[in-house]
Amino acid sequence: MLRPGSRTWRARRARLPGASAASGKVSRTAYYARRTGAPGPRALRDAELTEQITTVHERSRGTYGAPRAHAILQREGAGCGRRRVARLMRQAGLTGKHRRRRHRTTIPDPHASTRPDLVLRDFRSDSSALDTRWCGDITYIATREGWLYLATVIDIASRRVVGWATDDHLRTELVADALRTACRTRQPSGPVIFHSDRGCQYTSHELVDLAFEFSVRLSVGRTGQCWDDALAESFFSTLKNELGDTHPWPSRAVAHTAIFEWIESWYNLHRLHSSLGYRSPAEYEATLAA
Repeated sequence: MLRPGSRTWRARRARLPGASAASGKVSRTAYYARRTGAPGPRALRDAELTEQITTVHERSRGTYGAPRAHAILQREGAGCGRRRVARLMRQAGLTGKHRRRRHRTTIPDPHASTRPDLVLRDFRSDSSALDTRWCGDITYIATREGWLYLATVIDIASRRVVGWATDDHLRTELVADALRTACRTRQPSGPVIFHSDRGCQYTSHELVDLAFEFSVRLSVGRTGQCWDDALAESFFSTLKNELGDTHPWPSRAVAHTAIFEWIESWYNLHRLHSSLGYRSPAEYEATLAA
């Protein structure tokens, strides 16, 4: 039996957890923890936090990394730092999903009339009220039946998808359906700006007529400047990453159902946004209403 202070104990103390590099001393707690094999308080707390983090990760559909997992734990009263959460996630083999680059689907119309950029890359959530500035874009989803195209309308203030539409074509009707849905669903009390890129769908006469009907002011970014519509680009990157973009969907109908469930049941209601103070779009809007 080893006793503190004995020769054998002094020979082994440098290898024990808690040993000081300068003095070679070992705390009494570390000594008895090593002797009995029982985990210390920190190890027990790590195990408890790992279990909580795993639950949060599963609730997020395996998409949350350390920042959002930490935000959820803070809400639930778990006192821990982000670095600790990141360390425990690495040890547990838990990773969030990271954004991938996307391809452009809109083609500029060289004969379209010139419109101003009314947003000027200002996509801050606190720079406007709800339903005063929207943005949108088009992306594509691979299916075994061919491409499924998705057009969206996003409220810049809350990041909520207020209108969207899917179809098997890239004609103006696709973006018109998304904008019409947004206007009828939200019913803005005043004029609203709708910002997009310079794709021919967004500069068409059909969309101009629809915008006039609903008192929408059309705004466009510069040609070839993805940052001029960065919020819409970022949304598509998140959607593809979290839905999975490695294999084609079995059909357009299956892909549409998955998009509907992801947007309406997850993204708008529950997914946390760092730009909203780690709140969901619905929670952010409820806070503004209150």
